Amino acid sequence: MTSGIHDIFVIGTASQDTVHLADGRLAKSAGGAALYTALAAARSKATTGLFAPKPQPIPDILQPISERVTWVGPIIDPEHLPRLEIAHHGGGRATLIDASWGAEDQLIPKALPSKLLDTKTVHIAALSSAQRQFDFAQALQQHPNPPLISAGTYARLVYQETDDVHRLFALANLFFMNENEAKGLFGSIEQAKTRPGALLFVTLDAEGVLVIEGSQVTHVLGHPVPEVDPTGAGDTFCGATLAGLAQGLSPIAAAQQAVKLAAQTVEAVGPAALLEDLSTTAP
Repeated sequence: MTSGIHDIFVIGTASQDTVHLADGRLAKSAGGAALYTALAAARSKATTGLFAPKPQPIPDILQPISERVTWVGPIIDPEHLPRLEIAHHGGGRATLIDASWGAEDQLIPKALPSKLLDTKTVHIAALSSAQRQFDFAQALQQHPNPPLISAGTYARLVYQETDDVHRLFALANLFFMNENEAKGLFGSIEQAKTRPGALLFVTLDAEGVLVIEGSQVTHVLGHPVPEVDPTGAGDTFCGATLAGLAQGLSPIAAAQQAVKLAAQTVEAVGPAALLEDLSTTAP
């Protein structure tokens, strides 16, 4: 991958997932919020990096990631990779059965590589705690030439670490969450708003996404498709939106582009739609 300045760098983890599909099948897949976000950004033609624990040797299931993004981070034994087990119930509903965060604790702000600090946009994917995400955001903000700071979350953090998620939200320039998380953080979607200049994207499964800037709300329609594996759809939307913004699209146009790629992800197991030949034009 390129060694120059990247459009987007993603902080987080790549994992090895066990997925119980709604049709009863059991699948093994590459996973992780950061992995889906980084692959989606790369699939959308952004030069992309990933700061995550990097196993040596890289398991076959994760090999395509290093071929598509600049993967840097602490070197770990493959046995220390995060592992998630997820059950899908159809209609976008899922249960996290088990989660092992592995070597995530080796990701610390003082270890941020210089190539990441020179990036235009840095996305802090969901980690084991909102405080860890906030620590990264604060370190990035204190850089002499700070990047745009983007962040995501998930339901457990919103409902159990609400104050820390609010602090992260207040610091980020861009924030991504789903409908359930927005209700947990703000009380209702109608109460969600951002500070001037910041953007919030609230995904609504097949119904699309709300793009919120200040108190202005725009509904971008979704692209309903037959659901196979919705794992990572929200993170795919995030990565594709960040790529669109980095390429100069408006927030609405970036979201319109991103919902199409997120829909394609849902139609296949794992990140298969994001691993197509990068010479193919992203939707």
